[in-house]
Amino acid sequence: MKRARQTISVDQVISNRILILAVSITVCFLIIFLRLFYLQIVSYNDYTAKREDYTSIKQYTSAPRGQIYDCKGRILAKTVVSHNIVFTSPNNMDSDDYELYAKRIVKVFSVSAKDFTEEDKKQAYITYKSFLSPNDSEYAANHLLTSKELKQYKNGAWGDNAESKRYKILMNRIGKKQIGEMTQSELKMCVIYQRMIANQSTGQENVVLEDVSDDDVAYLVEHKTEFPGFDVDFGGWKREYPYGESLSDVLGSVTTSTQGLPSELSSYYLSKGYQLNASVGKSGLEYQYNDLLAGTPEIAKITYNSKGLAQKEVVQEAKKGYDIHLSIDIDLQTSLDDILKKTLNEYGGSANRENFKSLFTTVLNAKDGSVLAMSGYQMDLDTKGMTYFSTGNYMSLVNPGSCIKGATVYMGESEHVMSPGETIVDKTMNIGGQEFSSYKDYGTVDDIMALEVSSNVYMFNVAIRLANASYQEEQPLYVNDLQGTLNKMRGYYSMFGLGNKTGIDAPNEASGYMGYGAEPGMLLYYSIGQFDMYSPLQLATYGATIASNGNLYKPRFMSYATEVNSQEVVVTNAKKIKSKLPEKNAAYLDRVKQGFSACVSSGYCGDPMQPFAGRVSAKTGTAEVGDWTTANLVGYAPSDDATMAFACSAPTSSINDQSVSPNICSNMVMPEFIQKYFELYPAS
Repeated sequence: MKRARQTISVDQVISNRILILAVSITVCFLIIFLRLFYLQIVSYNDYTAKREDYTSIKQYTSAPRGQIYDCKGRILAKTVVSHNIVFTSPNNMDSDDYELYAKRIVKVFSVSAKDFTEEDKKQAYITYKSFLSPNDSEYAANHLLTSKELKQYKNGAWGDNAESKRYKILMNRIGKKQIGEMTQSELKMCVIYQRMIANQSTGQENVVLEDVSDDDVAYLVEHKTEFPGFDVDFGGWKREYPYGESLSDVLGSVTTSTQGLPSELSSYYLSKGYQLNASVGKSGLEYQYNDLLAGTPEIAKITYNSKGLAQKEVVQEAKKGYDIHLSIDIDLQTSLDDILKKTLNEYGGSANRENFKSLFTTVLNAKDGSVLAMSGYQMDLDTKGMTYFSTGNYMSLVNPGSCIKGATVYMGESEHVMSPGETIVDKTMNIGGQEFSSYKDYGTVDDIMALEVSSNVYMFNVAIRLANASYQEEQPLYVNDLQGTLNKMRGYYSMFGLGNKTGIDAPNEASGYMGYGAEPGMLLYYSIGQFDMYSPLQLATYGATIASNGNLYKPRFMSYATEVNSQEVVVTNAKKIKSKLPEKNAAYLDRVKQGFSACVSSGYCGDPMQPFAGRVSAKTGTAEVGDWTTANLVGYAPSDDATMAFACSAPTSSINDQSVSPNICSNMVMPEFIQKYFELYPAS
């Protein structure tokens, strides 16, 4: 009986195990079935898309660029249609094929070496030498490396950046001699070859010839089978600047479709998601506002057919960039350009002006700090050749001279070391045996007259009192806290925008130069603009701060951006007040304004400025720079309700002796420009 029970128990255990196994197998098959159902039915589209992503390449093409307008809707930078020959590398091409088709392109189509940049030519030379045997000493232009450099390159001492380092060295050493080793045909072929392989590994489309003729377009369309991988991009574009050199360096430039990302900015643009073949801004406002102007690129999916040729399917249409609108008035701009160019051409390098070789002027809207016009020129004194240099207004520094005396007067009265209307006697001061004087002894002067006649002695007294020092004839000047006093003075000048970056919306702005020295006399020099250096733009913001009753505006070029072919504003660059002079000191600023007005009315700002008496307020500045003097003029108009402020600087524009020539800015430049301004803005 026991044995029977045991048998039944064993059979039951076996049955249970078989049942468990069967259930487990059923569950496994069910899981597999559900998984297959999920993959093939539920997620079919998702996995199909992923498979296509893994087996295809995304190709990016730059959208047409937005345009740049002046304040009245005139186009300063325009985008025009350009038919380009483009190349997408087939996946079965080798180096011999690239060379073959590069030669065919040069033979059949119009390829001009005049369109090549120096970088194109240098790269072409490296390519030219790369056709040699690897055993050749000149292979890939390696003969331009020193033996030590070549050894380091080959043994891996340069690490992961070896190719980049080698490339930079070669690009610096390749010159006209090396480029001259190639015939014109070889040069052209190597440039085309280089463009063809530029994005070979990424599958991106490359422009090999841009802005081609209708005949070349027609030929390629008709003979496309003879040029595998080549096509015509009918949606290409190029940049044009209708006003030539006017504001050209401020506007900047854009890389062409054959250049792609500039090497010096490639890391910056790659980090922002741009592709190597993208046309982008490389300087000026084109660079500053590239993200607005560039638009959204076309994205296409590239697959390859059985012949290895790329097949393109657009998955995202290109969207043109935004248009940006500047505060510039191109009529004012071209007039200012003409005046500066004419003046420098006539007086540059002339008698007593032998070192006069640059001239700058900035004109701001006094009510919001925006730039109305900005011009600059440089002259080669040997050849008399002229170079446009408008950016010099914010990238270079000048000695300001007496034009900053308005800030000195304001400081003296705000610190209560001078009282409005208080008089001093302007006569030569003898400090420790060294004489300090004005242009001449003016006798009794108050704050307004001190600005009118440009009294140095008045400003010296402000600085001495500010330092809690006292003047005793022929005795040294003792100052307990020289650096502290200098810092206080700099603090006041910075309230007017002097000595600090203005924050203008343009790249590479200079900040300023702080003079140095441990002698108390430095305070005196500083009070009359003979110590620190500022940019012409900073001087213009100084004038605008006075004109606007103490508002220090952040200067700007761009006013707003709009959708293409639309008035819909998408971005606004509103006026910004960086700081404001204290309201409690408004009366002191008014004394400064009276002094600026008196300078024009009395003729001390130059006879040619005197006809604008009552309408224009200004202050001249003559800074001593070794054997030369720098001429400046800062001011605004109209005097009672200013709409524009200006600063003109003519560095080292006259000899520094008794035969000093008239101030270029107050006598030649600004009178003519102010007249033009009032003609264009008669209500002012």
